[in-house]
Amino acid sequence: MFRRKRKHSIEVTRLESLVATSMAVTGDVEFSSGLRVDGRINGNVSSTPDAKGLLVLSEHGVINGSVRAWDAVINGTIAGDLEVEHFLELQPNARVTGNITYRQLQLECGAAVEGRLVCSELPAEPVAGPAAATPVRLAPPAGLPGPAGLPARYAPGDAGS
Repeated sequence: MFRRKRKHSIEVTRLESLVATSMAVTGDVEFSSGLRVDGRINGNVSSTPDAKGLLVLSEHGVINGSVRAWDAVINGTIAGDLEVEHFLELQPNARVTGNITYRQLQLECGAAVEGRLVCSELPAEPVAGPAAATPVRLAPPAGLPGPAGLPARYAPGDAGS
């Protein structure tokens, strides 16, 4: 009945690039593996298509532009839309002004979002076989009349026992 929560994790060993605290970048940034931002980026930030890029934005980091990544850990400020294809973690100092699209989200107390949160699930696979074609009928609650005035304990197809 109760399932143990799966702890989602991100491979932080993928970080290969750094925008340091004293650094400011003007223009779009594209990365392929991992990017840590402690400074400021004025432009769009995105991982290369088909790369499972990780973006880490520290509490000192600021991005003014849209962001697109496979995984993201945000603890700084983003002024723009954020699209994360796999796993997004918003830590306590995260401030996002813009719409967020994600598949899995971990939102910690203190994080602030001014915009819409949109979960982009994978499309559900259609159910095949006889269970897909069988309609389900619910009986009315006890004491209320059932179909055609029958008491609720009788369902269509019952012999009346």
